[in-house]
Amino acid sequence: MKKGKKYQDLVKSFDKQELFELDAAIAQVKKLATAKFDETIELHVKLGVDSRHADQQVRGAIVLPHGTGKSVKVLVIAKGDKLKEAEEAGADFFGEDDMIDKIQKENWFDFDIMIATPDMMGKVGRLGRVLGPKGLMPNPKSGTVTMDIAKAVADTKAGKVEYRLDKTNIIHVIIGKASFTEEALRENLTVLLDTVKKAKPAASKGQYFRSVTLASTMSPGVKINTGKI
Repeated sequence: MKKGKKYQDLVKSFDKQELFELDAAIAQVKKLATAKFDETIELHVKLGVDSRHADQQVRGAIVLPHGTGKSVKVLVIAKGDKLKEAEEAGADFFGEDDMIDKIQKENWFDFDIMIATPDMMGKVGRLGRVLGPKGLMPNPKSGTVTMDIAKAVADTKAGKVEYRLDKTNIIHVIIGKASFTEEALRENLTVLLDTVKKAKPAASKGQYFRSVTLASTMSPGVKINTGKI
């Protein structure tokens, strides 16, 4: 796909092959984020693992110190007292069979995260075909299948992000907005990289961080020196 003139100008404004230190990379990405809206800043990490093997999966969730700057709509699937817990915790939508039917029959997906109690996963599992491709399927590893609904909702609203490998062994995670201070972005970035580092599978051999790139919504990626991570 052909890139626009503004993007091409941004590409020419710096050396795309340069490996930046963390602070310099953050400053460069903020400098490149010149759109008229508050651009999202994402981290893209290519790991030296093979996601086709079960013992080399890298997946988890973490609450970023400064959140993501993004408003998240949370749907809770539960029953009984857990629905009241969801309401009090600030869930945007909550229900039992009624919400499952709404997704199934009306093709409704006006939410960003689904949290479910374990006793509802039998019913939620039937939605796997539509929830899976959208990345909306609740999972115990990401903390979205739990009986502690209040904590799960609070963490999600506070800026909880999930990280996991795609088919090309790359993790894509939001770390904040261009309007964040460099200090806030650095703290979010450092916590996330440390978490991914600790999640290194025992079966992984050789260089773990193959490439690490920061990019805002409308700008080219800025490469980080993996030797300093």
